[in-house]
Amino acid sequence: MSSPATSAPVQSFLLRHDFLIRRLHSLSGLVPVGAYMCVHLLTNATLVGGASVFQDKVFTIHSLPLLPVIEWTFIFLPIIFHAVVGVWISRNGKSNLQQYPLSGNRRYTWQRITAYIAIVFIFTHVFHLHGWFQNEWWLKNIAEPLGMAKFRPYNAASSLASALEGPTVIAGILWSIFYAVGVLACTFHLANGIWTAGITWGVWLTPKSQRRASIACALFGLFIGAAGLSALVAAKTTKVDAAVKIENEMYDARIQSHSITPDDHKRSAPHTAEEPKPVPVQ
Repeated sequence: MSSPATSAPVQSFLLRHDFLIRRLHSLSGLVPVGAYMCVHLLTNATLVGGASVFQDKVFTIHSLPLLPVIEWTFIFLPIIFHAVVGVWISRNGKSNLQQYPLSGNRRYTWQRITAYIAIVFIFTHVFHLHGWFQNEWWLKNIAEPLGMAKFRPYNAASSLASALEGPTVIAGILWSIFYAVGVLACTFHLANGIWTAGITWGVWLTPKSQRRASIACALFGLFIGAAGLSALVAAKTTKVDAAVKIENEMYDARIQSHSITPDDHKRSAPHTAEEPKPVPVQ
């Protein structure tokens, strides 16, 4: 008597829901991840207008109710989803010179390369400035001893400038290169991703419409990339002492107007003497 036939191997969850997951991955890259990246880079670019302009924008963001819930729901979890699924797609995708021209395959290759750069950049960037988790034990014992968690919401420009300076000149140069490469990788990945998503969702399907979309996406990428690099240049040229003075005056004014309380922002930026700013007492 012959043995019963073995059942076919059960496909993985990703393979069984390939179409839906790819569509969700494409959509998440546009909204909310791509949209947030644009807002983030344009907000950072306001530093070109000076520490007071940038600080005002940061105060506005940190005055949002339930900010941690908003960040995890619309920023962190979508980024993690997009990154994980993107790695899976990248590992299973191959170039196709039979169906697509060499330029299309090059764009596909660079989309994958910039994806890996963007993943490293984003997670390092968050660790460098925010420490990943706003847990006091984690911050004091892990992030800060490693020179991370540098950003302070009510000393925004000065803490950002200090973070990019690093402990040494060489460290400052390396951080600058790291941020420049990361911003450019993210902007290319978004701009080229918009062009690809337009094909995926059937927005531009003819060669003529794709050429027009390619030009529009390239111009968009240049604009967003310029905004990100301008923020980097502005941060590198910010005078920390002058910025701290402006930020502390703005902080004290908001305390006096009761628009914020000392408990709203418990962690402050270091002064040049590396002493924390004392929290005003009402």
